[in-house]
Amino acid sequence: MTTEIHRDDLASKTGMWLFLFTEMLLFGGLFIVYSVYRFRNTAAFHLAAEELSVFVGTLNTILLLISSATIAMSITAIQKHNKKLTLILLGITVILGIAFLVNKYFEWGHHIREHIYPGSPVLALRGQGDVLFYGLYFFMTGLHALHIIIGLIFICVIGQLIIKDKISHDNFVLLENSGLYWHLVDLIWIFLFPLFYLIT
Repeated sequence: MTTEIHRDDLASKTGMWLFLFTEMLLFGGLFIVYSVYRFRNTAAFHLAAEELSVFVGTLNTILLLISSATIAMSITAIQKHNKKLTLILLGITVILGIAFLVNKYFEWGHHIREHIYPGSPVLALRGQGDVLFYGLYFFMTGLHALHIIIGLIFICVIGQLIIKDKISHDNFVLLENSGLYWHLVDLIWIFLFPLFYLIT
């Protein structure tokens, strides 16, 4: 006698949307804090932003946009019974996400070598505006990087489930949820990029 496992795809999607909503509230609050401090320290934020690499920020934006496309295509691939292509597209997404983190690592490393980081005596001497800008920069981009890491782990787990045929063409809601999460990560960066890199 076989027992059929009940699957509630709607509840799974609804739960993910509620989670994403709380994440948007979190970053939305941070964006408001940033806007207030920017308004009060316009000149300092302008000059501090000039020290960030627009090229690196643009490159990371392109990487995330492409990765959003590949994870979206992986959902289409699984629907078309193409397991191999699904895994390839997820692999590309993971590689692009790692490339983003590597770029961020070197970018942060450059600032740290220049003693420009929260709590640095060198940064403190530059004034409150610079302290606020880089404090928000490291916290918000660091929080975003943490979300990238979580997303990569999530996608890798999904990949393992696909390999084991626990996710297939007729049961791919978890893959969709991973796509939704990754799109949120992309969307957050779309806001972070102009706020910090294009403010000048």
